[in-house]
Amino acid sequence: MSQRDYYQVLNVSKEASESELKKAYRQLAMQYHPDKNPGDHSAEEKFKEAAEAYEVLKDPEKRQIYNQFGHEGLKGRGFNGFHGFEDIASSFGDIFQDFFGGGGGRREQTGADLRLDITVTFTEAAFGTEKKVDITKQSNCNSCQGSGAKAGTSPKTCSTCRGTGQVVRTQGFFNMASPCPACRGQGQVIEHPCNSCYGEGRVPEKKSINATIPAGVDDGSRLRLR
Repeated sequence: MSQRDYYQVLNVSKEASESELKKAYRQLAMQYHPDKNPGDHSAEEKFKEAAEAYEVLKDPEKRQIYNQFGHEGLKGRGFNGFHGFEDIASSFGDIFQDFFGGGGGRREQTGADLRLDITVTFTEAAFGTEKKVDITKQSNCNSCQGSGAKAGTSPKTCSTCRGTGQVVRTQGFFNMASPCPACRGQGQVIEHPCNSCYGEGRVPEKKSINATIPAGVDDGSRLRLR
């Protein structure tokens, strides 16, 4: 990897703030991400170069050393850049989570209980009644049929974990498996998120239901509706 000036790599000034560094790196990482440039060695090198620059400049201590002594100063303190995408993803998993549809891949959504407060009169509480209430729940997105991907596209197998959703690292005699930081354990990434659900695969849906209030309920009573 060429030893270009890190500030030039990220196209920022030497006075760039932490947020400016992160924004610049996100743009470059998105542009040169291996999943968007399969087989492109030049893009892969630029991707690693941007990651190396960001790793140094986001760290106040490394940044100070680099500003004073340049690349040689960092090498003298054990920093030798990254060796591959897995190495980068393990360091910047939080950033990659924002790339594809709000993250590495669409999260599996599970239903959650909704709580509603309903006010009834004394007569309704005494003799029972039926109330119409409006709720908002999460439903499959009609635009992408729940896939999270833009029409005409589909999620792709994550190149980091090869679709397994896990990465394995060796520590001594042990193999440690953890959720893949690039796809958040989903095994797939969404390069072109759906414009309706932004890659989530689900959208809020308003619905009206009838709640039956039994006779004789007390103040503060809880009813479960299914």
